[in-house]
Amino acid sequence: MTHTPESPATPRRLPGAEGLWVLIVGDLALFSLLFASFVSTRMKDPVTFEAGRHALDAGRGGLNTLLLLTSSWCVVKALFAIRTGRKKHAERWLGAAIGCGAGFAVSKVLEYASEMSAGHTVGGSDFFMYYFTLTGLHLAHVLAGCAVLSVFLARWRSSPGPVRPGGFESAALFWHLVDLLWILIFPLLYLVR
Repeated sequence: MTHTPESPATPRRLPGAEGLWVLIVGDLALFSLLFASFVSTRMKDPVTFEAGRHALDAGRGGLNTLLLLTSSWCVVKALFAIRTGRKKHAERWLGAAIGCGAGFAVSKVLEYASEMSAGHTVGGSDFFMYYFTLTGLHLAHVLAGCAVLSVFLARWRSSPGPVRPGGFESAALFWHLVDLLWILIFPLLYLVR
């Protein structure tokens, strides 16, 4: 019986830059504290929080969810296209992802205007303090993510040759974090009774 040496296993690595994972874990910790504080405060004053939830437009929140989920899907398609050497496809997918992110931002600003015109402000109640804090921090992440994705799109369009996925993996991870945060924020604010 002959023994064939096994090839050394390629070490597995986390995608993206290591420093980005520190940012992701930090963001998750911050939002987790905010979520825990929201739930704790809600338990002390369920009537105010239920009234606040009813004041929100769950349909608009659902549309925002669809926009971000679609955007994340487009980012995945862009990354796959880059990895398979289809730069033009990647550019189209990334453009669609940025468009969905921008659509989310516009929808959120219109929602803020609607809530404020109805008299709901940061100081109006504990619910709206949390609403504006959570969604405002999230919107800042969406805008930062759109800016980073736009930088990659501009670089890809100005580069004559193929591009590598390395740095874009980090941008994609950040964008998926933005999506994950919204998937937690949406039911917490708009749906949970």
